[in-house]
Amino acid sequence: MSKHFLGDTAVLLGRSLRHIARSPDTIITTVVMPIAFMLLFVYVLGGAINTGSDSYVTYLLPGILLITVASGIAYTAYRLFMDMKGGIFERFQSMPTARSSVLWAHVLTSLVANLISLAVVVLVALLMGFRSTAGVSAWLAVAGILILFTLALTWIAVIPGLTAKTMEGASAFSYPLIFLPFLSSAFVPTGTMPGPVRAFAEHQPVTSIVNAIRALFTQQPVGTDIWIALAWCAGILVIAYVLAMNTYRRRIS
Repeated sequence: MSKHFLGDTAVLLGRSLRHIARSPDTIITTVVMPIAFMLLFVYVLGGAINTGSDSYVTYLLPGILLITVASGIAYTAYRLFMDMKGGIFERFQSMPTARSSVLWAHVLTSLVANLISLAVVVLVALLMGFRSTAGVSAWLAVAGILILFTLALTWIAVIPGLTAKTMEGASAFSYPLIFLPFLSSAFVPTGTMPGPVRAFAEHQPVTSIVNAIRALFTQQPVGTDIWIALAWCAGILVIAYVLAMNTYRRRIS
């Protein structure tokens, strides 16, 4: 990467982060739904769910973190859509600016905003009784998985952000991603599910990611879950990046 690209990306990243700082409701809105789910499942439904865990909030938290990311990337698609409609991309193209720096600034903004949202959700979980005996290395591994997962979903969000015809269409793609954890091991063990649902839940990416994070939090053997989780995240990231960049080149050509 050239210094020109890095400098342009840094400037545009600062622009996007200032927009978020002036509109903190973006992050507030992002964390409201995951926290509401956490409160509902822990204090209303948690007593009726047998997970074999002493603390249901500890069992639940990994899935809530993934829902937080899925909720947050809707704003990436929205911000991209608004910039496309507002002519910002065309304006930057008329300047001596690296073309891909505009896109990367949005992606990095999404990463920063989602990390802040994740930190808020973890703090609320701590107030609700979440405790972890994980060491520094385990927490770093959890952070790495969540960063990779966030980047993968963010590049997916870029595609509707560039191609949607309406503001609602730009963010609506995130709804299936938000509810995908409900068909996984995020809220209940997959062994309690009916056959076809169980088969889907055990072979979709969210389950392996949730299981890996949960094992790291509780210092249990991670097994192959972490490698499956990383493979899913990396595979989705590569495919989404290629598709997003091709879409971007077509839009600005």
